[in-house]
Amino acid sequence: MASGPSASRNPAIATSAHATATAAPSVRPAVDVTAITTRDDFLLELGQTLEGRAAVRPVDSLEAALDGLTDARRAQVVVIDSREVLDLRAALKAVHASPSRPAVLVFAEVAAEKEVGGALKGTDVFAVLPLPIDARKTQAVLEGAIEEAVARRAAAASAPTASAAAPTPSPAPTLSPAPHALPARDANAASGAVPRLPAHHSTESEAARAFPTRTVIPGGFVALALIAAGGFWFFTHGSHAPATGSAPPATGASERGQAAAAPVVAETSPVQGKVDELLEKARLAMHERRFSEPAGDNALLYYRSAVATDPANAEAHDGLQRVAGVLAARFEEALNAGRMDEAAATLASFKSAAPGDARIAPFEQRLYAAQIARAIADGNFDHAAAVVHQAQQSGVVGAEQIARWRTDLARRQEDAKVQRLAGLIDDRIRDGKLVEGDDSALTYLQQLETAAPVNPATQRTTHDLVSACLHKAREAALAKNNSEADRWVAAARSAGAKAADINAFQKELASLRARAAQAESERLLQLARDRLHDGRLTDPTQDSAAGYLTQLQTSDPANAALAEAGRELAKALLDRARAAVLAGKSADGDLAQAKRWGADPRELAAVTQLQPSAKPAQVDRAALAANLKRLRGAPPDYPPNALQQRVVGSVMLEFTVDTKGETRDIHVVESTPPQVFDQTAINAVRHWRYAPMIVNGSAVEVPVKTRVRFELPK
Repeated sequence: MASGPSASRNPAIATSAHATATAAPSVRPAVDVTAITTRDDFLLELGQTLEGRAAVRPVDSLEAALDGLTDARRAQVVVIDSREVLDLRAALKAVHASPSRPAVLVFAEVAAEKEVGGALKGTDVFAVLPLPIDARKTQAVLEGAIEEAVARRAAAASAPTASAAAPTPSPAPTLSPAPHALPARDANAASGAVPRLPAHHSTESEAARAFPTRTVIPGGFVALALIAAGGFWFFTHGSHAPATGSAPPATGASERGQAAAAPVVAETSPVQGKVDELLEKARLAMHERRFSEPAGDNALLYYRSAVATDPANAEAHDGLQRVAGVLAARFEEALNAGRMDEAAATLASFKSAAPGDARIAPFEQRLYAAQIARAIADGNFDHAAAVVHQAQQSGVVGAEQIARWRTDLARRQEDAKVQRLAGLIDDRIRDGKLVEGDDSALTYLQQLETAAPVNPATQRTTHDLVSACLHKAREAALAKNNSEADRWVAAARSAGAKAADINAFQKELASLRARAAQAESERLLQLARDRLHDGRLTDPTQDSAAGYLTQLQTSDPANAALAEAGRELAKALLDRARAAVLAGKSADGDLAQAKRWGADPRELAAVTQLQPSAKPAQVDRAALAANLKRLRGAPPDYPPNALQQRVVGSVMLEFTVDTKGETRDIHVVESTPPQVFDQTAINAVRHWRYAPMIVNGSAVEVPVKTRVRFELPK
């Protein structure tokens, strides 16, 4: 319950409104009016409009209104201020469930009147009226509501007696006694507009005859009240079902399906009048092609009313047959054109015109089938299920057909779920969200495998996800990130990769690595030749012929072209050493490099003999350790036992980096805690590789001392 302006009610105004409404006029009030509102101005206007015709009981909540309706002794009218009630449909349902069976009026602001009227389509609301209150219109509608409330009260009181005393029905054709809803009402009906009279009802006396009332309205509102009372009598009778082609708004998918599948039924409540007058109206309606609409003014209604008055009237029965023929053709046309609401409304009218016609059952079966097919095509499976349930309850569709529909619906639902999950998987693969988190391709694939393990879409998306994971593994492997590559291979297994797929991938990966290594070797060899051609034999260390050949020797020592390239470099180094010696300079570095790369021993000795003897300079090899460049060095594996026990520590190692950049003579200097991490650290260092240390043009061995730490992962 929302509060609007003047939510704090003024007792004086409420009392004044109540006094105005209950001031005794010439007749005693026939009903009590319960107004759900917190607004004093609304209460005052309502009391003035009633002019003492009923007692007003103001309440500020639906619960308070229901409490007062439980033990009511007089007829009841409930007035709802829509500004105060959030869920009008629920409120109407609760009010109509009370034993007093009140007539209900809803007031809505002018701007929201149509919206409220549309929302209440298909309910048992008597009328929707505008705010601010239109006194003339409201007086007329209130008179009709009072009339309806009194009639409901009287019917409820006399129902047991009437049932016991009911005579045996005549065998002559009669109207169906089952209550039905109106098919399609005028758009103004739900908004409280007074329904228009037929064109030939032009005088007040004719209106009074067509829409009789039991209470005299004071003042100048007699004619308007008579019209309103009769019109709203038509509006409310049989309004428990939704209006034709409309479904009440719902808040959930299941409720939408059930509401949309509610059966459409035709108006059956007859109008009062003489047979000749009814037949005259029916003839005019037939002439103007008003076969079953508008509601309250059509040939079907008048012919049925004539039959109700005179069951043996031949013209009325013949007229119903002619109307049925027209409606059958209209049904076929609407159904073939896919206008389901129109087809349902037309079929309801056809059943009302010819209740025993043999075409009814086939028509209903075709309509159900078309509605189910349309709902499935629209993806509204709740609606389709509701229609199947309705078809089963109707009894006109065989059990085998119901079973086929349900099987097909279940299959379509599964297909829709499969397509939805497959689409999510495709989207996540495209976005790179493969395996991590609840919104990943792997999560949706697991759901899809549970729902439809053998569906082709499941197999396709499994293949796509496995391929995406292996692609990531391939990229990581080519980038020499082995741990990342292993992670993606494991993800591919989780996604459903078979052992054969993994084996094939590993073979492919080995081939790719071989090709990548070959390409890298060719690149290093070409760079060495280019530097040799440019005369950059040893300097700078990392961008010289000797530097690139050293890298090639480390990565691909069995390369067939390495020996020939080395001899070319050795020859160039000997030539440069000879020139240096002849110029009186030292050539020890070039001679050492030439020897390393396979220089001819005789040529090497000849150049060596040219240089004067000198004591070689001492090299502080330990100081060179700080300048070593590690090319490959994966961190050590954490011992499982230490990881499980959350033990941390470190190991101090000493080792030698030889002239090829490989490690040897590895031994432990100290470790904390002792012998826990020693072997793991040694195993890791054994696989480390360094760029050879070049001193004076020659590679030298370098002693290294380092500490390897083991810390728990964060």
